[in-house]
Amino acid sequence: MAKSSADDAELRRACEAAIEGTKQKVVMSIRVAKSRGVWGKSGKLGRQMAKPRVLAVSTKQKAGRTKAFLRVMKYSTGGVLEPAKLYKLKHLSKVEVIANDPSGCTFTLGFDNLRSQSVAPPQWTMRNVDDRNHLLFCILNISKDVLGRLPKVVGIDVVEMALWAKENTGTVSKQRVQHDGHGSPVAVNVDDGELNVTVERELVSQAEEEDMEALLDTYVMGIGEAEAFSERLKRELLALEAANVHAIVESEPLIDQVLQGLEEATICVDDMDEWLSIFNVKLRHMREDIESIETRNNKLEMQSVNNQALIEELDKLVERLRVPSDYAVCLTGGTFDEARMLQNIEACEWLTRALHGLEVPNIDPSYANMRSVREKRAELEKLKATFVRRASEFLRNYFASLVDFMISDKSYFSQRGQLKRPDHADLRYKCRTYARLLQHLKSLDKNCLVPLRKAYCGSLNLLLRREAREFANELRASTKASRNPTVWLESTTGSNQNAQTDTSAVSEAYAKMLTIFIPLLVDESSFFAHFMCFEVPALVPPGGAVNGNKGGSYDNDADDDDLGIMDIDDNDSNAGKSAADLTALNESLQDLLDGIQEDFYAVVDWAYKIDPLRCISMHGITERYLSGQKADAAGFVRLLLGDLESRVSMQFSRFVDEACHQIERNERNVRQMGVLSYIPRFATLATRMEQYIQGQSRDLVDQAYTKFVSIMFATLEKIAQTDPKYSDIFLLENYAAFQNSLYDLANVVPTLAKFYHQASEAYEQACTRHISMIIYYQFERLFQFARKIEDLMYTITAEEIPFQMGLSKMELRKTIKYSLSGVDKSISAMYKKLQKNLTSEELLPSLWDKCKKEFLDKYEGFVQLVAKIYPNENIPSVAEMRELLASM
Repeated sequence: MAKSSADDAELRRACEAAIEGTKQKVVMSIRVAKSRGVWGKSGKLGRQMAKPRVLAVSTKQKAGRTKAFLRVMKYSTGGVLEPAKLYKLKHLSKVEVIANDPSGCTFTLGFDNLRSQSVAPPQWTMRNVDDRNHLLFCILNISKDVLGRLPKVVGIDVVEMALWAKENTGTVSKQRVQHDGHGSPVAVNVDDGELNVTVERELVSQAEEEDMEALLDTYVMGIGEAEAFSERLKRELLALEAANVHAIVESEPLIDQVLQGLEEATICVDDMDEWLSIFNVKLRHMREDIESIETRNNKLEMQSVNNQALIEELDKLVERLRVPSDYAVCLTGGTFDEARMLQNIEACEWLTRALHGLEVPNIDPSYANMRSVREKRAELEKLKATFVRRASEFLRNYFASLVDFMISDKSYFSQRGQLKRPDHADLRYKCRTYARLLQHLKSLDKNCLVPLRKAYCGSLNLLLRREAREFANELRASTKASRNPTVWLESTTGSNQNAQTDTSAVSEAYAKMLTIFIPLLVDESSFFAHFMCFEVPALVPPGGAVNGNKGGSYDNDADDDDLGIMDIDDNDSNAGKSAADLTALNESLQDLLDGIQEDFYAVVDWAYKIDPLRCISMHGITERYLSGQKADAAGFVRLLLGDLESRVSMQFSRFVDEACHQIERNERNVRQMGVLSYIPRFATLATRMEQYIQGQSRDLVDQAYTKFVSIMFATLEKIAQTDPKYSDIFLLENYAAFQNSLYDLANVVPTLAKFYHQASEAYEQACTRHISMIIYYQFERLFQFARKIEDLMYTITAEEIPFQMGLSKMELRKTIKYSLSGVDKSISAMYKKLQKNLTSEELLPSLWDKCKKEFLDKYEGFVQLVAKIYPNENIPSVAEMRELLASM
């Protein structure tokens, strides 16, 4: 017989390697073929294609117990075993050998925990019956030792199994479960020599085996005659049972004694049962009492824990409600000296935290309605009101005292012969001491800042106005400049009025006023915005230039102060812009800086009186500062600069209006001849205005040019209409003078270039009208004849014209004789007439050239008409007339 795979040590090692890490030990491994049976087809074994598998029985120790498993192994692609399925032997309910397999090597294993019982279980086929018996015998022994029960065995005789086990004691190995001293089962290996005893003990006892052998020896029939042997055993069993009944009937006295003893035992058992019931009742009462005691104990223990937790919570609440004595003293009666500010700040911080801690989001809602919490909140509110009132009163008095001290000291202001630059570094340093106090006051009560801001603005406004007034007065007194004339275009102005003096000191004084005070006002606005806790962005970036001041900031001290204010509270640098705060800030800045504009107005008016044209340079200076004001919080400074710009523009407009009135006064003269006086004077004025232009003041000057020239041209036309006879001569002379005087400026100033071209067109029109009048005056009959011909050519043909009345050849000859006989004298008379009324001799050559050209053009048109209408008539040619004009 071939060696069974159950004894294959290499196969067992392969199985152990496949389940390595599971802490399971392989008891037995054997090769099988797996197939699927077909339900409901009796008479033949239906199976699918068989697959090679290995069944391994394994055990595992866990928590003092032994667990048994049946593992199904399959071969991977490389021929290595790997786990396929795992069954627990505790769920094994049936072992059935397939009856349709004649070899008896095919069986199924039924498990009671499979999810679907409608699917046929797999069938396992062994190579021979010995392999089958090896596996089933091992499974049955482990089930009895480990689980304490045997699965149902169908299709195989247990006696046959026992006989096979006895015959194969040398080849069977199994695992037996023993118990250690602690009662825990322990799996041990049993060698082949001990297997016989185990099989007999497990299936039939030793005595039963001996009786069975003796019984079998009495029969000569073989073991294969099973039906006859079974029938004979049944008959003998019935005989034995009848003999046993007979023996029992014969032993009646003994039975009576036994029954009497049983009755006495029953009485004792009843008594014992009664006593046990009594004890059970008492024990039940004791259990109920114990449970009641345990329940009360649990409640008391829980109550104790809750009380402890409540005490801890109350201690925390009491600690939150306690007001430290030193903080109470600071809040109710402490001083606000600089040395005590740290204690005051700490007290404010504690008060803020305490108030926030008693609000519902920060405290449990159940605590918020407690009487003690409400009373403590009311007490803290009183502390807050008291502290805010005391701090506000102190700060109002402090601001007023600081400003009063500075105002009383004259060394802070400009004096005669000495311009003093305002210096607020010390003022800001002293105010910065209370910056954090103001922030805490805002967090405690936002409304308290409104009167504080008004008090600060009112006090500092007095100081700023005093500084501006003293500085402006000394600036005007120290600036030496002669007054320039305010009458530029008056016809009665003497020639000495055009002598101009240098008034640049006026513009410099105005620029100095802005250079000193605009950065100061911006710095004060920035300081006020952050010092008084407005949530607005910084006005001037640290170290940046201040609004047109090329030299940097106002001064180094101001830079330090601004940086200090920026650092009062780190949160302010990240605060978003608030529209409400910005509106309130602009209102406060108006209170802070209101009235200071009057001193700037005074400087502007003073500069206007000295030299009105300096308004141009002052406008440019103001515009440069205004374009540099970008920050929203400097709104009032922008308004101040805007008002200054409007003031400068108003004064310059006043000068322009007066000059226009001077131009219009020329209409009052009865008769004007030659070039009007305001034409050359306007050129002088425009040259001077161009010298004063700075920056953005070009628009202001261009508007003045437009108004001046419009009035000049309108006045020129009105004067010309007073004497129509000489109006063209008057216009062309004045327009020519305008062009000559503004030729250089028109090349660089676009606005003047526009008026230059307008004057040029008006000049050409006046020249054309005047020259046509002179020509027609001398040759009226000649050109009148030509005009009649031109009019008739629109209605009749050229051949019919000589037959019209007044246009015959005879009339043509008379007209030519009248007009062209002595033509040289007529041309000389035309030249004299052109020269007679012309006051500007320099215009005569150009006008005479225009006159000759116009005459030749008209004469050439006449010659062409005659050649077309009267082809046979002879008249002087155009070339002859051109030679005659050239010789004169």
